[in-house]
Amino acid sequence: MLGSVIMIAADAQKYFTLRMQRGLITDGMHRYIRHPNYLGEMMIYGGFALMVGHWLPWVWLAIIWSTLFATNMAMKEASMSRYPQWAAYRKHSWWLLPGVF
Repeated sequence: MLGSVIMIAADAQKYFTLRMQRGLITDGMHRYIRHPNYLGEMMIYGGFALMVGHWLPWVWLAIIWSTLFATNMAMKEASMSRYPQWAAYRKHSWWLLPGVF
């Protein structure tokens, strides 16, 4: 449930911020983590795996998270690096999970 809230809030923030101005989003949830949408989505899928109660979904999620999500986040970061404030933003925000990485 928390994953859904994070993902919806991040999507709404991105939508309304980019309607007003183009550029790098550095406030709201993005102030702390650079990929709140992916964090919410990962939490949703992790919740589904917990409900199944078997180890196999975790293997599948590890493969998806380490390939698809990591690749997409790296491409997004490469795209965001064109903004002048990127270096400062990157220094003061976490990649995915505050306090961890």
